[in-house]
Amino acid sequence: MNHLKTFALLAALTALFAGLGYLIGGATGMLIALVFAGGMNLFSYWNADKIVLKMYRAQPVDESHPNAVVRAYVGDVVQMARDAGLPRPAVAIIPNDQPNAFATGRNPQNAAVCATTGLLDMLTREEIRGVMAHELAHVKNRDTLTMTVTATVAGAIAALANFALFFGGGDDRERPGGLIGALALMILAPMAAGLVQMAISRTREYEADRVGAEIAGDPASLASALQKIEGWSKRIVNVTAERNPASGQLFIINPLAGRGADNLFSTHPNTGNRVKALMELGTRLGLASRRPTLVDAPVSTSVPNTPARTPGPWG
Repeated sequence: MNHLKTFALLAALTALFAGLGYLIGGATGMLIALVFAGGMNLFSYWNADKIVLKMYRAQPVDESHPNAVVRAYVGDVVQMARDAGLPRPAVAIIPNDQPNAFATGRNPQNAAVCATTGLLDMLTREEIRGVMAHELAHVKNRDTLTMTVTATVAGAIAALANFALFFGGGDDRERPGGLIGALALMILAPMAAGLVQMAISRTREYEADRVGAEIAGDPASLASALQKIEGWSKRIVNVTAERNPASGQLFIINPLAGRGADNLFSTHPNTGNRVKALMELGTRLGLASRRPTLVDAPVSTSVPNTPARTPGPWG
């Protein structure tokens, strides 16, 4: 997404934020909401990535990490970023059993890529490479600013809606919404999150799959990883994501349990469709069965349909 689309999206979210302020406090409430939204947009531009990283308790890692799996993960990310012509991103791990990953940052010079400990535990090294190449593709395509800022603003809209439940029921003229307005906000809050998700086109995931498969040189491993992550994401709850659903759009697979299908408010394409597109890409490029020759730090493999798993490097 280009910068124009990014700012157009932020403008739409700001207008929605102001409208909610009007329902809560009339003209005064709208003015306060506009001022607050403007400040929040500026703050989000510079700090949204830090907010998300802190929210998920992301831990920076590098090649000196004592765990061999993490060293391999960092080394592969650095190598693929270099091959893709990108600056070296910050690399982090998230202490979460659900296998997943995301990228964040306002531009490639300030990007960070994150994998959960579950991802490093359950996927092969080739699959991890495919996932992280997908995240580097988001960095290369400059999707990360839009994804991160909209997640932050959408969370604020939901918080404002909850605020309205306590202060939106008055009868005075400065609170025109009254009880009806408060009830409307209860409906608008999840709709606002859905609108944000819809604004971030699902096509960016297909494009990141395509570019990521080319970066890693291995569409089949990314396809395999998507299937595994999809299976486990429905069995292992990501508590932080469930508490902050607007941030779900950041991940390679929707981390919210049971919400992975293509529906009106889905931010992610159907996984089966993504796998099919990747395998077709591999066939066209002659990479369908190609695997990188990797040494050292093998990662445990787990089958998504298996109800229990053997503890890996993370216990």
